[in-house]
Amino acid sequence: MFDVCVMGSANLDLVARAPRLPAPGETVTGTDYAEHPGGKGVNQAVAAARAGASVAFVGAVGNDNAGDVLIGVLAADHIDAAGVRRVTAPSGRALIGVSADAENSIIVVPGANAAALAAGTPACRVMLVQLEVPLVQVELALRRGREAGAITVLNPAPAIALDDDIVALCDVIVPNEHEVELLGGVDHLLAAGAGAVVVTRGAHGVDVHTADRRSADSNRAHVAHVPPLSVVPVDSTGAGDSFCGALAAQLAAGHDLMAAARFAGAAGALATTRHGAVPSIPTHAEILSLLAGTSS
Repeated sequence: MFDVCVMGSANLDLVARAPRLPAPGETVTGTDYAEHPGGKGVNQAVAAARAGASVAFVGAVGNDNAGDVLIGVLAADHIDAAGVRRVTAPSGRALIGVSADAENSIIVVPGANAAALAAGTPACRVMLVQLEVPLVQVELALRRGREAGAITVLNPAPAIALDDDIVALCDVIVPNEHEVELLGGVDHLLAAGAGAVVVTRGAHGVDVHTADRRSADSNRAHVAHVPPLSVVPVDSTGAGDSFCGALAAQLAAGHDLMAAARFAGAAGALATTRHGAVPSIPTHAEILSLLAGTSS
């Protein structure tokens, strides 16, 4: 049994840096360009592995050089890739713009990710999925995880309207502060059956919402705040994925949701201090070091 199974996207990130992001219809001159392995699925799988979990990845890549790169990234972090399909469609791409103040804008071209879910998913303690693959595959992975007794975690990015049946399959939903509103808000998600909603708010920290099942109003949310950690950000790309992977790793290790959110918050903060998605993802030791520094 794996600690974490990630079903999701695998992309090659094409990253352009510029003093600022362009407005609609505007062209700006870039200062740098690089290509990095990415995709929310791969990023979160790497994040969970570097946070100390044994990880399996289920997804699809093309029969192209980008697919070879992405398979190699999984191997480098000792992630099981038996569930990765090679298909005729090109590997997914993400076109990313990064500004001097570390903001980003992203266009994702799914490509091979449309065929992400293989015939089965391995046994795991935590099933982690995102929304860069077809929704029918997301629902199937969550359902398989729930039926097998795994903790089910959904990172609803990019945000789209979700049926209540899908929300009810989630023990934990992890949107950012913009995505949660597109999903109808915290109260709606809890009323639809989510076990908890963990809202990441960037430099403002993390809010952990759970329903008070002991009250007459079983959908009333209790909220606990995880304060932000002080770092100097240079690139926010991959910070949310670092958070989600680290959160899943901690839940698989048996930690409660608040403890897992604190650890994951440190992972996300560290990821903003480096460029790129996969290159920015911190290790377990680095996360512990940051947390130790804040408590001393």
